[in-house]
Amino acid sequence: MKRILIGLILAAVLGVSGWFGFNLYVQHRATAEVEAAFEQMRSGGGKASHGKVTFDLMTRTLTIEDIAVTPSSQPQAQVKIAGIKGTGVRQIDDTRISADSIDITGIDVALDQVGPAKVKASYKIPQLTMRDYAGPFRTGTAPANGSLIDLYRYVLGQYASVTASSLTAPALTMSFESGGGSGGSGEVTYSGLTIQNLKHGKIDAMKADRAATSVDVKQPGKPDKLTGELSNVIVNDFDATAIIAVLDPQTSSDETYHRVYRHVSAGPYTLKSAQGMRLDIDGFVMEDIDVQPTKFRLAEIFAALPQNQSAVPTPAQSRELMEKLTGVYEGLRIGRAEVSAISIGTPQGTGRVNAIRYREGEFAIEGVDTPAPQGQFKMERFALKSFSAANLMRWAANLSKHEQPPSPEEMLGLFRVLEGAEIKGVVAPHKNTRQLVTIDTISLNWGQLIGSIPSKANLVVKMVAPTDPSNPAQRPLIMAGVDKLAIDLDLGAAWTESSGAFALAPATIDLGNLAKAQARFALANVPRSLFTTDPVQAMGQAAQVETGALELSLRDSGVVDLVVAQFSRMQNVSRDAARSAIVEMIRAQGEKIAASNADARVAVDALAGFVGTSGQTLTIKLTPRAKVPLMQLMQLSQSDPESALAQFRIEASTGL
Repeated sequence: MKRILIGLILAAVLGVSGWFGFNLYVQHRATAEVEAAFEQMRSGGGKASHGKVTFDLMTRTLTIEDIAVTPSSQPQAQVKIAGIKGTGVRQIDDTRISADSIDITGIDVALDQVGPAKVKASYKIPQLTMRDYAGPFRTGTAPANGSLIDLYRYVLGQYASVTASSLTAPALTMSFESGGGSGGSGEVTYSGLTIQNLKHGKIDAMKADRAATSVDVKQPGKPDKLTGELSNVIVNDFDATAIIAVLDPQTSSDETYHRVYRHVSAGPYTLKSAQGMRLDIDGFVMEDIDVQPTKFRLAEIFAALPQNQSAVPTPAQSRELMEKLTGVYEGLRIGRAEVSAISIGTPQGTGRVNAIRYREGEFAIEGVDTPAPQGQFKMERFALKSFSAANLMRWAANLSKHEQPPSPEEMLGLFRVLEGAEIKGVVAPHKNTRQLVTIDTISLNWGQLIGSIPSKANLVVKMVAPTDPSNPAQRPLIMAGVDKLAIDLDLGAAWTESSGAFALAPATIDLGNLAKAQARFALANVPRSLFTTDPVQAMGQAAQVETGALELSLRDSGVVDLVVAQFSRMQNVSRDAARSAIVEMIRAQGEKIAASNADARVAVDALAGFVGTSGQTLTIKLTPRAKVPLMQLMQLSQSDPESALAQFRIEASTGL
């Protein structure tokens, strides 16, 4: 029995000794592996050190303390970590490890003299926790050329090699200092950071509960301080591999679009200025943000930035940068963007905008209500159709190519940037009066460009404007008691290439309480080459154009009484006498024309009847008797109007 007891005690002692021996061996191996990883960083010329390394075999917990890394290629960068603790650590293969959880404390990244602006920046994360982690045991070789683009690509590549079910950080603080530059200094603190399902550079969801900003702005005169707070930052479906693709020179011929974000939203947001300005936004959202590697080339933008921020760029440098930015905008595609419920408070009052939207090429501002120097300004909607920031920048860059005024062709290039614009629901003060200008609709659309010239256009205007006593042309209206003009204009023009016909239709203007006019006008044999900014070429091609039919309809809603009243005041006679005198003048003048053109008598009688009885509609139609060249008709109209009129058959009538 005694022997058995001694044997059991001996076995226990040997077992415990073996356990501690094996545990020491495992810890020694873990320390060696960690040291090998740090040696890899040092072998590139950088600095990398760590403190105590421990490994508990029972819980498979690896702890590394006091980590400090300074990459050789980026001597201005320093990374410090107070400690890393991995629980449930396992080696998947020779290059990758996994862990049930990894807790990192005291992360401090300092960047000094970054980029052309020489900005100093730092990132501090007190605590970061990763669950169900898997990734490389050793980092890849960092770029040795010091390129910021290569460094970004390297960091994103490391990020894409990691998987985790979640990442959480209670806080992250980013601070920056522009030094002697004009950018100022500030700090941004995020709280409640979470990331869900990180795998192969893709993230299902990211969220930040709050982001607080504080920025000291350097500006001439009185410096300013901006403080802001943004809540509920949410990102769904982020793909870092799309960013890696646009940063990789090997993908410069890739013309496909890669989605970076499916959905980004945030809000509410508040920004305050020490000088009294306040901005409030209920929220913003962006969806389907894609990039195209062949055009979204950030490396070229960074290369074009001036190295000396204090020096004023030359016109050539500005054009080069704008052209590079144009390419970047072409390589960026956004499905939808919206900023809602915007409020801007100033010492003069508070301005509000219900929404700013972009979707499918349309840019719109809706629900504007803001103070103006003469009173409150309101607008229901302003929209640009087929808006392209890239095309707008390219057009602006072309205008600045020459150190002289832009040519007509270059100015008309704006028609290629947009396809139309509209304004709705405007109520604005009229000058310094208490009267208002109201705009129901102003809409202008164009298309079928030939070069830079539209061959199809439509203009719609519906508005009411008060008459202006300071305008001599409007004084007769004011004297007649007309205090406002209601304008309803619908003007359309289109050219058909197959037939060579150009038509002005519809062409309608309704002046509310005065008159309504409608016109139809056609031209034939209009060549494509007429649409040019070269006046010599245009005049040469205009010789082929033939005049078509012209039809005019004018409905009296008060304009005849207005003319009669004005004539009555000028002649100091009664209105009946004034009307009779005007009719007699029309008939007398018409007799002279009718002597050489019998058709003209019909038009004269119709016009006299139109003036003689208020509230009628006058209709006149001119039809060419034969082919009438437009240029010939214009010359005759100046030298011999009666001969010009004789080229047409005239039909005229009046009716109530």
